[in-house]
Amino acid sequence: MSKDRSNGIVGIFILITVLFVIFLMFAFYTVSNLKSTSKLSAAFDDDASPIAVIEVDGVIMDPRKTIKKLLIAEKEKKFKAIIIRVNSPGGAVGPTQEIYEEIRRIDKVKPVYASFGSVAASGGYYIGAACRKIYSNAGALTGSIGVIMNFMNLTDLYKWAKVSPDVIKAGKYKDIGNAARKMTEEERMLLTEMTDNVHEQFIMDIFKVREKVIVGGLEGLRKYAQGQIFSGHGAKERGLVDELGGLYKAGRAIHKELKIKEKFGLKVIKIKRSLSFTEIIQGIEESVQDIGYKLNSNTVPLMIFNP
Repeated sequence: MSKDRSNGIVGIFILITVLFVIFLMFAFYTVSNLKSTSKLSAAFDDDASPIAVIEVDGVIMDPRKTIKKLLIAEKEKKFKAIIIRVNSPGGAVGPTQEIYEEIRRIDKVKPVYASFGSVAASGGYYIGAACRKIYSNAGALTGSIGVIMNFMNLTDLYKWAKVSPDVIKAGKYKDIGNAARKMTEEERMLLTEMTDNVHEQFIMDIFKVREKVIVGGLEGLRKYAQGQIFSGHGAKERGLVDELGGLYKAGRAIHKELKIKEKFGLKVIKIKRSLSFTEIIQGIEESVQDIGYKLNSNTVPLMIFNP
C-alpha cells in the first residue's frame, strides 16, 4: 500500500472520528437541555394545580396536537378550568376553525379562558375569541381579523427563463392561481367571493361569543375586522379582549372568579413523546413534506388567517 493511500485512509478515519465526537457532544447537549427544561417546568408546574394551560404556539397548520391537549384537560377531573395560552400569528382556516369549535364545546362543561402572550393575531385571535374571557398583555399584538390568499404572476420570469409550462386540466377553474398566466377577472371574482364568505364566518364566530362586549356591536366589529393590528390595550378599548395582564394574573383572577378551593397553580399540558430513531426520521419526513406542500401552494390555493 502506498504512503499517500495510507495517509488518505488515516485522514478519513480521523474525520469520521471527529464527526462522531461532535455528534455525541450534540446529543449530550440536547439531552441535558431537555432534562433542565423538564426540571424547570416541574418547579413551576405542580401536578396538583387546578388550572390547565394549553399552549398554542406558532403558525396553526394542524389542529390535532392542540385538540388532543384540550381533550386531556377536559377529561381530567382535577382541572377546574382551562387557559389557552396563545402565541400565534394565525394559520390555515380549517385547522383554526376546528380548534375554535372544540373550545366552544368544552366551554359548556368546563370553563375555557384565553391568555394572549406576545402575539395573538388573525387565526390566533380566532381561537381566543372562542373562550368565555380573554386576558391579554397590554403590548401583545392582536386583531388582524381578516382572510388572505397569496398568488404570483410569473409570466415575465418564465419568458426570461424561456420556460413554457403546459397544463392539462379537466374543469374550467382547476388551475386557478396558476403562476404561469395572469388571473382572469372571473377567477378573481370567484376567489374574492370565497374569501369574503370566510371573512364573514370569522366575524360572526367572534360576534356570537362577544356580542355583549364588542364596542359598537356588529357594525363596530366589522369596522375593527379589516385586518388592523392592535395592541392588547387597543384591543381592550374596542372590546376585543376583556382584561389586561399576563398568564399568572389571568390564572389568579380565574381562580378567584370560580372560587376554586384547591391551592392556586397552573399546569401546562404536554404530550409526552419518546425520541426513538424511527420517530425522528418520521418527523424529518413530515417536515420535508410540509415544506414541499408550501412551496407548491400556488397550485393548491391556501386560504389563511395571517397578518
